[in-house]
Amino acid sequence: MELAIFLIFSALAVVSALVVVTHRDPVKSTLSLVVTLFSTGVLFLLLGAPFVGVLQVLVYTGAIVVLFLFVVMLLNLQREARSEGGGRLQRVFAIAGALAFLATSGVAIWRSAAGTAVGALQQDFVSLTAFATELFDRFLLPFEIIGLLLLVAVIAAYVLARRPEGSVAAAIDEHHAGSGAGGSEVTR
Repeated sequence: MELAIFLIFSALAVVSALVVVTHRDPVKSTLSLVVTLFSTGVLFLLLGAPFVGVLQVLVYTGAIVVLFLFVVMLLNLQREARSEGGGRLQRVFAIAGALAFLATSGVAIWRSAAGTAVGALQQDFVSLTAFATELFDRFLLPFEIIGLLLLVAVIAAYVLARRPEGSVAAAIDEHHAGSGAGGSEVTR
C-alpha cells in the first residue's frame, strides 16, 4: 500500500512539475505548482516526517503559492506570446540544466546500485523540538529575511498593479464609470 501511494504521488509530482515549467498560462502553472507541492508534502509524510509534510502543505501550498496566484491575478497576466527565434541563450541554459540534472541523477543511481545506502531518519532528527531549535537558533536571521522579502513582494505587487491617477488607463476607467451602465456615449 505504501509503495502504491509513493508511486502515485511521485508520478503526480513529476508530471505537475513539468506542467509548471512548460505551460504558457501563468494561472495554470501556479495551480500545477500547488499540486506539485501537495504531492511533495505527501512524500514527506511517507518518509516519516509528518511535521515537515504538514509545513509543506500549509506554508508553501497554503500561503506562498496562494500569494503567487494572487499576484498573477492582480497583475492580470495573460498567456505568454510566442517569440519568433532569438531564444538561443535560453536553449543553451536549458540544455546545460538538463545535462546537469541527468548527471546528478546518474550519480545518484550509480551510488544506490553500488550499495552506499543512506541511513534511516532518526526520531530526534525529524522531531519538532530539533526543528524549532535549528530554526530559531541557527537560522533565525535567514528566517526573518525571508519574511521581510515576502512583505516586500506583496508591497511591490500592489505598487505595480496600481494605476497612477494621471494615466490614460485611469482616465478611461473614470470615463466608463461615469457613463452609466457600461455603455459608451457618442458625442458630436
